[in-house]
Amino acid sequence: MKHKLQERDSKHIWHPCSQMKDYETFKPIPIKKGHGVYLEDFDGNTYIDAVSSWWVNLFGHCNPRINDALKKQVDTLEHVIFANFTHEPAVELSERIVSVTPEGLNKVFFADNGSSAIEVALKLSYQYHQQTGNPDKKKLVSITNAYHGETIGALSVGKCDLYTATYKSIMLDTFTATGPDCYRCPHGKERETCQAECFEDMERIVKDHHGEIAGIVIEPMVQCAAGMMMYSPVYLKKLREVCTAYNIHFIADEIAVGFGRTGKMFACEHADVSPDMMTVSKGLTAGYLPLALTLVTDQIYNAFYDDYETLKAFLHSHSYTGNPLACAVAVETLKIFEDQPVLEENEKKAAYIREKALSTFASLPWFGEFRQLGMIGAIELVEDQESKIGFDWKERVGYQIYQKALEQGVLLRPLGNILYFMFPYVITEDQIDQVFDVAKSCTLAYFKERK
Repeated sequence: MKHKLQERDSKHIWHPCSQMKDYETFKPIPIKKGHGVYLEDFDGNTYIDAVSSWWVNLFGHCNPRINDALKKQVDTLEHVIFANFTHEPAVELSERIVSVTPEGLNKVFFADNGSSAIEVALKLSYQYHQQTGNPDKKKLVSITNAYHGETIGALSVGKCDLYTATYKSIMLDTFTATGPDCYRCPHGKERETCQAECFEDMERIVKDHHGEIAGIVIEPMVQCAAGMMMYSPVYLKKLREVCTAYNIHFIADEIAVGFGRTGKMFACEHADVSPDMMTVSKGLTAGYLPLALTLVTDQIYNAFYDDYETLKAFLHSHSYTGNPLACAVAVETLKIFEDQPVLEENEKKAAYIREKALSTFASLPWFGEFRQLGMIGAIELVEDQESKIGFDWKERVGYQIYQKALEQGVLLRPLGNILYFMFPYVITEDQIDQVFDVAKSCTLAYFKERK
């Protein structure tokens, strides 16, 4: 069965974020079922999902509570047009999400995925300024190494060349500020004690161009796709200050870092700031169904609220906006946070993860840094520890380790030279031990072969 599915897959399927030629020698693994932190293939092999299946899974695969909520909803209402109609799951979700997100985010716009939520935020920011007497405010700002999705607007505020370089000629013209790089800090500071001296470039751009800037979009605390690059909350505090001073929207992309990943319910809480807009997805449905939200302040919402003839409405839609099945799952996800001490338990697990990561990897000659925020951890492998020079990307160091780890029952899927860990919250200490032990043994095996 496993091999038959691989053959059938290869005839028609184009997999995401992949060079399909790789699949000639490294075929996709057909998964039969999931349970807890495990994925199981058709041969009975199990794999610990150490990356939460692209950072979406919170409470394990086939979680009984979420399964029951989905089964109950599917017998009631599967979908309905969301223009001029509503339903209980969407209403309850909006009430619950507003109650747990930073203060002031009182209105909720529904979309299908993270990139779409970013597109909504960018369009809202532009249209808001057009309708409030600031027609020159048309441009957006983001920081180096940013990632906000794959659609054209989201790519335009993304600054990872791997994803954007091919499409630069059709992307929006945006400003790019030099963002934090705490591991290789040009100011010689430490992320735990610095005053975000790296904010100087953002401050300069805002002061010089504030008359044409509509919004600034940022991943709070962790730039995930860039290699889990983590930075000081002081940066966010300073960003909030300049956005307020110059009538610029602070757009927080919490798609990957929300719902407890960083140790707080939302990453903005580390800096005690409230953005003007916040996008959420991924963990919103605990890894079950596509759903995204863009939350905004009343001030932004009111700029669109008028008689129809003024043409101020936000005419943006998706066919599956507010899908009841996805909303019901999201509601149950938030209920689990309410019913169980998720963040408190994660704090204990995060401490154990740090201890295990350092005891396992710190003595290796290729160990550059272990950085961690809550349940997100990352080990950066380097060619030279003193200079912090990384390996040539063409070597595909992480990719080689990833393949070896799968053979030992662990799904890692690193980012370049960075082995990262974003576990489902139901993982146990024994399973954490297994992941790090496998990661180490596969790293050692790779470098032994490399010699």
